[in-house]
Amino acid sequence: MDRKPVLVLVGSESDRERVAAACKVLEDAGVGYDFVVSSAHRNAEQTARIARDARKNGYKLIIAGAGLAAALPGAVAALTDLPVIGLPLDVGPLRGVDALYGIAQLPPGCPVATVGIGMAKNAGLLAVRMLNA
Repeated sequence: MDRKPVLVLVGSESDRERVAAACKVLEDAGVGYDFVVSSAHRNAEQTARIARDARKNGYKLIIAGAGLAAALPGAVAALTDLPVIGLPLDVGPLRGVDALYGIAQLPPGCPVATVGIGMAKNAGLLAVRMLNA
């Protein structure tokens, strides 16, 4: 059984359409992925387990899409040594600016590669390039 190298993780089912362009890039490149919904706030224990077990489950990197508080990418990065690509989502009254700052300004020791607000395609492209490096 081939393991899928990319985990696409979002906090809400409503985010599926917002990360669809990343999934399309992965599909077009022939890169397998799993799409999982798990909120850093509403499903904290489940999300922690997903992050801790990501390498054991065969993933090579994680794309984490988040809006508003944007806790998901940082929470995941704190619990795994895999690369995490943070995708700030264009939601809420600040249209993703708060998410961008929340993801890009994580403290030392918790690295997350960050793409632009709503730039799911770039998240997918970055994942493909990282896997091919």
